[in-house]
Amino acid sequence: MRSPWLRIGGTLMLGMFISYIDRTNLSVTLKEVASDLGFSGADFATTSSLVLTAFLIGYIVANISGGIFTTRYDPKTIAIGMMALWSVATLATGFASTVMLLVACRFVLGVAEGIYWPQQSRFVRLWFTPSELTRANSLIHYYGQFLALGLGFIILTPLHDLMGWRNLFFLCGGIGLLIMVPLYARVLLNTRDAPVQQEKVAPRQSRLTRADFGGLSFVLLIVTYLTQGMLFWGITLWIPMAVSSLGFSGWSAAIASSLPYLLAVVLAIPMSWLSDKTGKRILIASLGLLIPGAMLLVLPLVQSGVIKMTLITLAMGYYASSFTPNIWSIIQSSVRPHAVGAAAGIINGLGAGGGGTLAGFMVAILYARTGSYTSGFALLGALVIVGGLSLLAFGWWRNRHPMGQVQSAAL
Repeated sequence: MRSPWLRIGGTLMLGMFISYIDRTNLSVTLKEVASDLGFSGADFATTSSLVLTAFLIGYIVANISGGIFTTRYDPKTIAIGMMALWSVATLATGFASTVMLLVACRFVLGVAEGIYWPQQSRFVRLWFTPSELTRANSLIHYYGQFLALGLGFIILTPLHDLMGWRNLFFLCGGIGLLIMVPLYARVLLNTRDAPVQQEKVAPRQSRLTRADFGGLSFVLLIVTYLTQGMLFWGITLWIPMAVSSLGFSGWSAAIASSLPYLLAVVLAIPMSWLSDKTGKRILIASLGLLIPGAMLLVLPLVQSGVIKMTLITLAMGYYASSFTPNIWSIIQSSVRPHAVGAAAGIINGLGAGGGGTLAGFMVAILYARTGSYTSGFALLGALVIVGGLSLLAFGWWRNRHPMGQVQSAAL
């Protein structure tokens, strides 16, 4: 496995697969967890929002601090340590006997995965050339993430039915500790220095500045990622329950929950090739928010549960394949090399953590008032259209104000 595509890309893809299994297993088991811990009645929507978003609250702080304060340290050891910590948190979730213990375990999971996430962008920047960025991000960030979501509901649902929620968490945590941590240690610690030395460790006396992140245009990226974080997590956290409310059950519910993410995996292959071939990453990513946003906006006008699910599937599949791989290529090529990890942490912390937390509560509140999850999904569609416009504004700004030595993403 000398090729970085297999040794680095393949290993990190598998790690991302496990991380998303550990993030989403609670959504699959939530009804049984609520029954066992006593919040299945009138408090279900409010308490469920808290336990689902506890992960994201830890994720906010950890992404930002992890991205900034780990800049001077080897990403290999950080990645291994954080995988061990989140696996322990997953294992401990199976022992939770109260809502507060459940929230604490999910918070620690968010902290560990939040520190881990920015390290992946450092690996991409170190190991892959600028012309390979979208494909590398697709492999590392994307395929592990969306394969876990696409296959996860199909895998986790029957396992949950077979062994119950506590044993499912024991299994997930055990896989991380007994299989993934040793694999990471063997592969990453035995990997020599990266061949593409684009990241230079910041000197201890230097401080990251606004210019390192690209100035005011960085704010537009944060706005964009905030709205997409709301779209992704607002739907992903609630999709098993939304699917059930649309009349699906059993295996049909598991498959319907998985289809949006499986479609994303299929579409990512041509979209990544198109992005690297044309260099139009900003335009393609912007359309990946604008078009899905319009699809979700019409959900309240549709009566059929099957058609509603079709619109959700098409919107999430197109969004994920067009936006997600490209945004990290845009970020990595829009900030100075030593600021890549910090930029990834800030954007993902505020966007995925902050946006996801807001969206989790918004969808729950609208469900409590309307009895429909799709009303919340439609609101997310409106917000993500704002994000698409913000990304187009970023492209316009960068074309007018190129950033020194850093290669800007072309519109």
